Amino acid sequence: MSTSTKLCNTAAKLMPGGVNSPVRSFNYVGGSPKFIARGQGAYIYDEDHKEYVDYVNAYGPMIAGHNNPSVAKAATAAIASGLHFGAPHRYEVELAQKIISCMPQIEKIRLVSSGTEACMSAIRLARAYTKRPKIIKFNGCYHGHSDSMLVSAGSGALSAGAPSSPGVLKEQAEHTLVASYNDIASVEKLFEKHPGSVAAIIVEPIAGNMGFILPQPNFLQKLKQLCHAFGALLILDEVMTGFRVALGGASAVYNIAADITILGKVIGGGLPIAAFGGRADIMDLLAPIGPVYQAGTLSGSPIACASGLATLEIVTEHNFYAKLHKTSSQLVHELCKVMHAAGIDFQAHNLAGMFGFFFIKDPVVNFPDIRAKEAELFKKFFLHMLEHGINFAPSPYEAAFISAEHGADEIKKTIVAAVSFTESINRA
Repeated sequence: MSTSTKLCNTAAKLMPGGVNSPVRSFNYVGGSPKFIARGQGAYIYDEDHKEYVDYVNAYGPMIAGHNNPSVAKAATAAIASGLHFGAPHRYEVELAQKIISCMPQIEKIRLVSSGTEACMSAIRLARAYTKRPKIIKFNGCYHGHSDSMLVSAGSGALSAGAPSSPGVLKEQAEHTLVASYNDIASVEKLFEKHPGSVAAIIVEPIAGNMGFILPQPNFLQKLKQLCHAFGALLILDEVMTGFRVALGGASAVYNIAADITILGKVIGGGLPIAAFGGRADIMDLLAPIGPVYQAGTLSGSPIACASGLATLEIVTEHNFYAKLHKTSSQLVHELCKVMHAAGIDFQAHNLAGMFGFFFIKDPVVNFPDIRAKEAELFKKFFLHMLEHGINFAPSPYEAAFISAEHGADEIKKTIVAAVSFTESINRA
């Protein structure tokens, strides 16, 4: 029995499902998760010393690669000064300055400890600013596990949300309205159906929690126009895309200035931190100078801020994102070529350090386009690739990530494994 299997069996007795986040489980794909002992550059190594080209990258933060020397040095130096103080410190000021210098739509910012906390706080702030109760989100977009965001569209994308998790009260969920991603008409209908009640739209500018789906041309701009026409705020959830697809995030790519922007993952370089920021008149509603309460004992961790600062110094290097985009473009091009040559329906897209794929022929623009039948092929692909040393997230609904350490060797290994997969499918 492998060490990973032994650890998995022990973990199952100690933690629900044997994991501390459900995205790490193998419930969807079958089998047991690999327990990771260490990471280096573009690779991770499990407890049985097997090597994997890593396209999970801790679900996004490791844009500089695992165990980057500069990031590790910065975190170690911060640790040497003390783990936490419960008081202001220079690292949080410097990180705030760095983020704001790269994202001009953010005039003031607050650091927190997780993306869920940042989304929850941004929504509370939007409701307080507008004095309205309802939030529009999109089917398939994820904004953390706070009660008001754990809703689904039910049988129709234009209905009020229904709780999608036990423990979420109907009274909480009914204030979350669900539209269809890339479908402006669905958003317009919600504004018309609930006049004067919508506080904000919250959206992933690039959907990364139903695979990897790019916004249609002018979709984000039209969302902002609708928000301002109806007196609502636009919240861009850039937890995943911030500093991952461009120095200014998806906001810079699509030239869209949100009223509130949410960040996470890359800004901590692998340590727990997130943030929300925006216009000063909105942010100044936060305590201690305003009436909207938000607090956190570990907010702005010195170690996380130091790690994040070192990471942001790396991504500001000349041509950093151009190099990432070149690598991810080559990877998706080669994957498409292999799959299509084998007669397998397949599409893949990328932007800088993010990419994704579907075993589907027709274009995917929103969540209903992803059908379970096609997703079944993903399970076979995932298990085959993992066995051949290539690590993807164990779900077809997750975006994939590359780091600055991924290059020609890693692409070659991935394509060799993909060819082997197509041969196994054609033999079956």
